[in-house]
Amino acid sequence: MSTEPTAAAHATVTWTRDGAEHTALWHSANGAKAPRTVVAVDDALTADDAYRLAAQGTAMLWTGDYHNARQLLSALARRLPDGTRKHKHRGETVAEAFYRYRQSRSQRARVLGLLLVPLEAGPAVALRRAPDIAGAWLAAAGPVTGPVVVPLQDVLGAIGAWEWRRNGLFVEALDAVIYPHYGTFAPIRSEYLDLVAQAGLPSRELAFDIGTGTGVLAAILARRGVARVIATDSEPRAIACAAENLELLGLAGRVEPLLADMFPAGRAPLIVCNPPWLPGTPHTLLDNAVYDPKSRMLKAFLNGLADHLEPGGEGWLVISDLAELLGLRSRDELLDWIEAAGLVIRDRLDTPAKHPRSMDRNDPFFDARSRETTSLWKLGAARTQAF
Repeated sequence: MSTEPTAAAHATVTWTRDGAEHTALWHSANGAKAPRTVVAVDDALTADDAYRLAAQGTAMLWTGDYHNARQLLSALARRLPDGTRKHKHRGETVAEAFYRYRQSRSQRARVLGLLLVPLEAGPAVALRRAPDIAGAWLAAAGPVTGPVVVPLQDVLGAIGAWEWRRNGLFVEALDAVIYPHYGTFAPIRSEYLDLVAQAGLPSRELAFDIGTGTGVLAAILARRGVARVIATDSEPRAIACAAENLELLGLAGRVEPLLADMFPAGRAPLIVCNPPWLPGTPHTLLDNAVYDPKSRMLKAFLNGLADHLEPGGEGWLVISDLAELLGLRSRDELLDWIEAAGLVIRDRLDTPAKHPRSMDRNDPFFDARSRETTSLWKLGAARTQAF
């Protein structure tokens, strides 16, 4: 699934340069408000002075060399805590330590987001030695028709996403390449893909893939022989991404990407959902693939599942237990939600974590990550639903 904060519509920023006042539209990928105070800066600005300005909440519009702006952003980042040092205070729970870590990361992102660059029609970065960003920015945010000011981090994010999209990502479970679009989650972890690729199918007639994102799970189901898959997502850019990937994989005739919030109309013998794994508020665009505010999507899937399953059908909930290991949600809570939704557990397939952070002893939450298990819960309706 892809979810994306909306930038403030038609907001502007104003600054003074060479005695003249300038105004431009404001754009933020994360929906951040336009900064109130903006000063024009150039190559003469030191990292220490930039840090002092940022600490005061002053945004800096860069007017010098593009590569120097990147170096300054790196220097700022080195001066900010990254949340990876000692993560637990005396008497503090793991959950409290994690919330504090998240606050630190949010503050870091906010400060780094105060280094701004100007865009002009093209789209192009209006700085010396700036790279060609036309393809990347059009894919991420659309055309630029006049002066726009954006965080440098947003430009770098668009460039990075464009490289993912151009180069693609090989998915072993598909034996094929998936091309993530900007704002869609790249399927870089194999555990949940392998579970869907290996679990016994209750039917090969029809499946729903809820929150399809790149379309990778829908593609795996189709490759396994499911005759028809309806893949939903609430974000238009995710539907476009899934449609492109399915076309490239030769599966467009069997998988239907559909813009919808959760379930399509009707019932299916198999319904699959891989929601964000941690309850929490996303602070950056990348957070949206990981954090599910108040477990909204997880609860919506469970609460709507029975009404969309055919008799004897299965709902596959693919989710990690990291939230439980961090103390953000208990196993009893999850089991209570399943029961309250009129569901029963028919089976559960587990696989240990294999991603790099699960093996990184320098990670502040290594103890939890090293014990992480990803599970495919096979759920059924507790009683036959009335048609």
